[in-house]
This record gives sequence, structure tokens and C-alpha cells, in this order.
Amino acid sequence: MLELVKYIVETFAEHKDEIEYRQTENEAEGTVEITVYLASSDMGKVIGREGKIAKAMRTLVRAAAPRDGKKYVVEIREKSEM
Repeated sequence: MLELVKYIVETFAEHKDEIEYRQTENEAEGTVEITVYLASSDMGKVIGREGKIAKAMRTLVRAAAPRDGKKYVVEIREKSEM
């Protein structure tokens, strides 16, 4: 799933070398959180106008998720929030 998120984010971001990804799994809740840290100049490009790109990415991740009962959550944050 991380590869799908990487592909989508790197399609829109200009500073690909500054992108960081973190994937954490909470087995008690059955969730996998993928956090993307971007440069502030790439935030608008990846999120899109009114969040349309981010919403579409979350929809794709939810649709591509394996039917193993895990819920995938995608967070997009500015690199300064690390």
C-alpha cells in the first residue's frame, strides 16, 4: 500500500528528495497509518484544490486495501511537524 501512496505523492510533488514516509501499524485497532511528510512548498500541490487530490488518494488506498480487516489511514503533514 505504501508503494501506491509513494507513486501518487511523487507524481504531484516537485521536491521528491525531501519526502519522507512513515508506516505504523496498530494491531489492537486493526489500522495501518501511512504518514507523508512534505516540504511546505509541495503541500498545496499534493493536497490539491479543496483537498480533492488527497481525498482521491485516500479513496484509492481504501479501494486497493486487501480484505484482511485492516483499515488504512493516510495523513499528509508538513515536514516541520516531524
